Amino acid sequence: MTAKSAAVEKVMRLAPVIPVLVIEDIEHALPIAEALVAGGLPALEVTLRTECAIEAIKVMKQVPGATVGAGTVLTPDDLAKSIDAGAEFIVSPGLTPTLGEAAAKSGIPFLPGTANASDVMLALELGFDRLKFFPAMAAGGPSALKAISAPLAAAKFCPTGGVTPDNAPDWLALDAVLCVGGSWMVPKGSPDVAKIEATARAAAQLGSKETA
Repeated sequence: MTAKSAAVEKVMRLAPVIPVLVIEDIEHALPIAEALVAGGLPALEVTLRTECAIEAIKVMKQVPGATVGAGTVLTPDDLAKSIDAGAEFIVSPGLTPTLGEAAAKSGIPFLPGTANASDVMLALELGFDRLKFFPAMAAGGPSALKAISAPLAAAKFCPTGGVTPDNAPDWLALDAVLCVGGSWMVPKGSPDVAKIEATARAAAQLGSKETA
């Protein structure tokens, strides 16, 4: 395993689930992060889908034990802004050579999105073997990823998109899967921190794998 792969895998193995967060009110950022970390989910993906997302990364990084990353990173400019905000890992719904080159040059742990064998082959060609599988259920579910990963054994995945507490165990049972991404821990609206922590605690027990 390369140092680059090891850095990404370290994030992926922090917990079986990485919460995928859409923060629409900056006042919600801190209590959400505190509740998720308290529940055993330290890796937090803040998606760049809202105006306060970059500020939310800065706020969440204040929580002891939190490892905060940026998701929905689409361009090198998004990448640069996320790194400037203190993001510790980067997630993208897809992969382009331009974004891949910028991520590689930055050295930050990068989880690019893939949906089929060609995407995975491109990622491997660009030097990335720890990948997001997105949109996980729409792209065929666990059976599709099992088939795709068989001939591409170097790649390991974080399925995201349609992952739920009910189907997460099916994903986590796959040898190619290190963790899953999900948004079910944090419903829209004002955060109910007790409920978020309880839901996070249940998610943290869904199963994890020891490093081989």
